[in-house]
Amino acid sequence: MIRDITIGQYYQTDSLLHRLDPRTKLMGTVVFIVSLFMAGNWLCYVLAAVYLALMIRLSHVPFHFIVRGLKAVVILLLISVGFNLFLTGGETVLVQWGIFRITLEGLKQAAFMALRLIFLIMGSSLMTLTTTPNQLTDGLETGLGFLKKLHVPIHEIAMMMSIALRFIPILIEETDKIMKAQMARGADFETGNLIQKARALVPILVPLFISAFRRATDLAMAMEARCYHGGENRTKMKPLQYEKRDRLSYLVLAAYLAAVIVLGRML
Repeated sequence: MIRDITIGQYYQTDSLLHRLDPRTKLMGTVVFIVSLFMAGNWLCYVLAAVYLALMIRLSHVPFHFIVRGLKAVVILLLISVGFNLFLTGGETVLVQWGIFRITLEGLKQAAFMALRLIFLIMGSSLMTLTTTPNQLTDGLETGLGFLKKLHVPIHEIAMMMSIALRFIPILIEETDKIMKAQMARGADFETGNLIQKARALVPILVPLFISAFRRATDLAMAMEARCYHGGENRTKMKPLQYEKRDRLSYLVLAAYLAAVIVLGRML
């Protein structure tokens, strides 16, 4: 399951999405997430599925590679679906078992919640798979540059997010190494109930946190040794510039969001 986490990883290939400006991809991700929360019927989710499938096709990222990231959130997905399925009230009762009952409204809400989480994770993963951490930093800093007038430390925020995304694959690899080392010493992470499995993770968490703090300290010392400072008066080796494909992408995003709003009001 550790290797199935795809958020924060970058998939190297040549595609239309890889060549887009990072600000365009960030805005596209935001619009897609907003559209998922605005969707109120099946037509909206069908449109979101078609839009997501088209983006995956244009990214040249294997579909199984993106779907693999869903394995890490199966438990969260089941909990969300279960709460919506059994705790959502309604007039049309489908199944009654003691104090638990499943209504048509609850079933519909659970299905929408499952699709929303799946599409949200796949869409977010697609952005990180097609955008390098450096591009994400430049896109965030440039796209949110207007907040500097309000004395918001945009450069520092963008740098922290970039470092966090960059460290995700490193920590995943470190976790895998620690688990293999513990299993070689007789540790068992597969058998037992949920509490026993949680206790078995303690020998992993302690060295993982120590390794993470050590890496953070080394990174801070390296940045300080190079006299790193904030974004003031810093130049870019590759300044971001919008091209024709980016402007067309914004038109597609506007049309997609308008279609979701129209379909949401049809039923």
